[in-house]
Amino acid sequence: MSMEVTAWSSLHSAMNAQADHRPFSRATVRRIASFARPRRRALYRFLLLSVVTALLAVATPLLAGRVVDAIVQGKESGTVVRLALLIAVIAVAEAGLGLLTRLLSATLGEGLILDLRTAVFDHVQRMPVAFFTRTRTGALVSRLNNDVIGAQRAFSNTLSGVVSNLVTLVLTLAVMLTISWQITLLALVLLPVFVVPARRMGSRMARMQREAAAHNAAMGTQMTERFSAPGATLVKLFGRPADESAEFAARAGRVRDIGIRTAMAQSTFITALTLVSALALALVYGLGGYYALRGSLEPGAVVTLALLLTRLYAPLTALAGARVEVMSALVSFERVFEILDLKPLIAEKPEARRVPEGPVSVEFDGVSFGYPSADKVSLASLEEVATLDSRGGTRVLHDVSFRAEPGRMVALVGSSGAGKSTIAQLLPRLYDTDEGAVRLSGVDVRDLTAESIRETLGMVTQDGHLFHESVRANLLLARPGATEDEIWDALRRSRLDGLVASLPDGLDTVVGERGYRLSGGERQRLTIARLLLAQQRVVILDEATAHLDSTSEAVVQEALAEALEGRTAVVIAHRLSTVRAADLILVVEEGRVIERGTHTELLAAGGRYEELYRTQFASPEGREPAEEEEEGRQEPVRSV
Repeated sequence: MSMEVTAWSSLHSAMNAQADHRPFSRATVRRIASFARPRRRALYRFLLLSVVTALLAVATPLLAGRVVDAIVQGKESGTVVRLALLIAVIAVAEAGLGLLTRLLSATLGEGLILDLRTAVFDHVQRMPVAFFTRTRTGALVSRLNNDVIGAQRAFSNTLSGVVSNLVTLVLTLAVMLTISWQITLLALVLLPVFVVPARRMGSRMARMQREAAAHNAAMGTQMTERFSAPGATLVKLFGRPADESAEFAARAGRVRDIGIRTAMAQSTFITALTLVSALALALVYGLGGYYALRGSLEPGAVVTLALLLTRLYAPLTALAGARVEVMSALVSFERVFEILDLKPLIAEKPEARRVPEGPVSVEFDGVSFGYPSADKVSLASLEEVATLDSRGGTRVLHDVSFRAEPGRMVALVGSSGAGKSTIAQLLPRLYDTDEGAVRLSGVDVRDLTAESIRETLGMVTQDGHLFHESVRANLLLARPGATEDEIWDALRRSRLDGLVASLPDGLDTVVGERGYRLSGGERQRLTIARLLLAQQRVVILDEATAHLDSTSEAVVQEALAEALEGRTAVVIAHRLSTVRAADLILVVEEGRVIERGTHTELLAAGGRYEELYRTQFASPEGREPAEEEEEGRQEPVRSV
């Protein structure tokens, strides 16, 4: 390894090692060992190869010195040739072992990344919806990327580096002391010239890198928000493009300035250390040559010492920062384990059973509920706050009870924020109740498997969320094994087959981020097609047509009629005809069911429902909505 490469290596280690002064955690080490245990045989082979490679690295300078001695002493050419061949064999062996060591290192490191990422991804999927409503997506993704990779370095870089550098250092010092203790001490005296500037310059450059990373993150956030379909629309409607451009250019300019300063600092540092290295070699050659001329040192020994000198500074510098690198890796592990230690509020019981076969009834029995506080479902580091908000638990539902018989429909109406959507979210167990029970076919949902609940319940929300994938992929999310005929049947029943057939790639057409390449009505019909394809026995409609115009709503309503046919349904009021047809209507206000009955019964009672009906549902001309429906002018029902 040349002195310039050694200088680069020392600077890189100093830049990337971030000191952490938290106490050493044995529990963290034990957990790390549990991840490494399945690969312990590969780890042992990796460490053994690292030791052998270090031995070969020291052997080459010794043989090079013997070649010089053989030449100076005028020995037979065969001796020189044999030594040269041995050097060549060692070089080939060192190269082969280096590749094999790198393969084992990559296998261990990438395998660890796979295990950690899979563990975190699977764990996050089990977290409740409340976790995702609070957590910043970017911070969570960073745990799956940056911190996992930081943890991986503990195996692929730090561990191997400590072992190989320690062996190389011990062997190199032993050989150098044996040859000339005076020159060895001189080499050690010059070590601070490498280590101290590297640590100081590394810290300075690390600060510049963090500053540049912060600016890059800000630019990334700006681009992500402005380049999405809703963000781009908002900027075009209300934004100031010139100001947006100036803000972006200012951040990019700061990154440019930091890049220039970083490049110059690196070049200055490397040039200075390379110069010091050259001077150190000059001193070795000078002092060694002096001893050789006096006869107290063989000429070959001078060459050996010069070559070993290049192999002395690199491990010394690396080991000087090894503790910081190890602590940095431990911090990365702890940040990953922090996610894994966050227990999901909703857990499936070991003895959980499936939803009974046949038609399904829905029952709420004395249900009270309050959304959990942040400290129960999230982490301060994921929300990027100093302390989590401990407030929460305020009841939003109070003693809610009702029953939907198999194949019947229950409609929920009431003011905005009354608790209707919360009731809908408790049914598929997106949250657990604080008091009371939610039952499917008489079985508490907490006693059912999550898989059977997903297979039983289908939900259509007002935003009609779709993934940035093809039409086919978005539909198969509900039923991966569906055939082509079944997919087209679901599209036909949702009044979407003609549109999909006219798309450039048909079912393979990508719908865009959140489905924004489709209109609002088309997105809703696609989510309904997904519901029909899943063939679930219970349907939940949460303001499924709230944001649609009358024409789109009419088409979606026809598709919903297909989805509701023969199924148990819980519907948050979105259209008068649906409310009128409900077997039971619940009026929800401030988390309580204040009225219940059929449409006729509630109108006759003259209470809150009658007030909602007159203000929201009745036509402005005073005619019955049924008359407007005949003329195709019915407006969608919206909650207050």
